Amino acid sequence: MGDFILWLKYLLLGIVQGVTEPIPVSSSGHLIVAQRLMGMEQNGLSFEILTNTASLIAIVYIFRKDVQRLIVNGLGYLRTRKPEYKPDFLFILYIIVGTIPAVIIGLLFKDQIEEIFASVRTVGIALLFTGVALWLIRNLRGRKLDNDLSFKDALIVGLAQAVALIPGISRSGSTVITSIAVGMKQETALRFSFMLYIPISLGGMVLGAKDIASDPNISSLFIPYLIAFIATLVCTYFAMKWFMNIMARGNLKYFAYYCFVVGTLLIIFL
Repeated sequence: MGDFILWLKYLLLGIVQGVTEPIPVSSSGHLIVAQRLMGMEQNGLSFEILTNTASLIAIVYIFRKDVQRLIVNGLGYLRTRKPEYKPDFLFILYIIVGTIPAVIIGLLFKDQIEEIFASVRTVGIALLFTGVALWLIRNLRGRKLDNDLSFKDALIVGLAQAVALIPGISRSGSTVITSIAVGMKQETALRFSFMLYIPISLGGMVLGAKDIASDPNISSLFIPYLIAFIATLVCTYFAMKWFMNIMARGNLKYFAYYCFVVGTLLIIFL
């Protein structure tokens, strides 16, 4: 019975991670709350890396055609300098520029940030902050397409992604909100946001491989981790598809309502 309860808890954590990773409500914040409600201790880097890897796989699969086009055309531009390949080459450069702030701040201060801000009350405050930001951009309809972006746009969105190192600040939320705020169309904002997610998550997976290999609990928690991994993979895929439809209809205000309600409840009751 004890094993079943443990598996159920990790199944729920995987569902929480998968559902909240793509949408602008903070997966890290929801995991903190879920673990608190279930009386679980922090799972550490191994669990975080495994579930983030599951989300990465789902998101790369959804955007596989964009990823393939960028790689092929980016390399094609380096080889031939054909002008038709240049927009995709520049888009890759924008992704690199947008990734740099989170990489630098994460490598230098990630542990300190999580130690200071990893509390349920902080998550509640961060959700309220996210809700305000979502509300402010709810009616914006930008005009910038992939070919209209600039290095300035990429840097601003990259700085917003770095802010999302604070638990409770949504990575997808901060990048989508900022992308829309600098004038991107909904579709471009969504694509740029999740293209930024891929190198960040991939880097975390590579750097964290050593932590997984040296985790003394990996053998005893293999089945719970596997359950969480599969649940995260499946839920991320469907949550991402759902979020893409919501973005297409411009209904981000509903996430603002959610953040206001949940953030307030966390501050009052937890």
